[in-house]
Amino acid sequence: MPEDNETIEYRVAIREAIGDEMDRDESVVFFGEDVAIAGGVFAVTPGLHERFGERVIDTPISELAMSAGAFGAAVNGLRPIFEIMFADFLLLSMDSLVNQAAKYWYVSNEQAPCPLVVRSAMGAGGNFGAMHSQSPIPWLQGVPGLKVVAPATAGDAYALLRQSIRDENPVAFLEHKRLYSVKDPVSEVETLPLGEAAVVREGADVTLVSISKGVRDCLRAADELAEKGVGAEVVDLRSLRPLDTETVLASVAKTNRVVMVEEGPLVGGWAANLLGIVAAEGLHDLDDAWVIACPETPIPYTPTLEDAFLPDEGRIVHEVETRLGLRAEIATGA
Repeated sequence: MPEDNETIEYRVAIREAIGDEMDRDESVVFFGEDVAIAGGVFAVTPGLHERFGERVIDTPISELAMSAGAFGAAVNGLRPIFEIMFADFLLLSMDSLVNQAAKYWYVSNEQAPCPLVVRSAMGAGGNFGAMHSQSPIPWLQGVPGLKVVAPATAGDAYALLRQSIRDENPVAFLEHKRLYSVKDPVSEVETLPLGEAAVVREGADVTLVSISKGVRDCLRAADELAEKGVGAEVVDLRSLRPLDTETVLASVAKTNRVVMVEEGPLVGGWAANLLGIVAAEGLHDLDDAWVIACPETPIPYTPTLEDAFLPDEGRIVHEVETRLGLRAEIATGA
């Protein structure tokens, strides 16, 4: 474990978190392409193979085989961590992650855990091109049962990864490749809860919300804005599922202005989704803007539950009548 207030690289924080959890729990195993002998393409995991032997494994080049193997290991008593070299290739492992691992707790009636972590390097800025530079958060955020974590600092990376490994359900742990060489102090905090955002800079004029590398960009922008008399508050989401909307709404209530900063397209992105939540819950009267959607669970099998799950015409009419006050008029005969 790093010393309290020790300044270390982001990649070292990741390595220390894996090593400390493997020391703590013999059921933790780690595998991926070139992660053992070579120490990873981004030099994140050197020394772990020498330290833990056969619990750190180099695999063939098959992302689907890795995710399927991790699922099988997780439901049979191990806590696997596996690395997808570039997050763009997570698409190749989606079947096991989305259709098996993410659903396992739900379809087992909350009796059988599936504790696995998939780590992957995401993001642009290193001239890796269109197929090695994407940020896949929106692909994953819409999957109930799969947690999505993307820390911005070495300290958060260490504590959130340790907590992710201990979690009883699958976690996608995304590491921006432009952060690996960044250095930060690491506190004595061993773990941080998943799903809690952090206000990393106080301000009164505008709220800047981001995750991963975007948080550091927002902090630099806040420094420049401060020189011009603008107090920017910066919120680091830290995870997108669970999503901490309460911290964001509290900040927006103070500043009454919000900017979402996402490395990715506007259409279908997490930023537009979160802005919609803020608009419905924080900036407008609830009778003027709201969303009708499915609950935050996998789709149920039982016909009555499935019918209740779906946003059909009956629910749409009911909600519109309720919001417009028509239900009260119908009930009173007005």
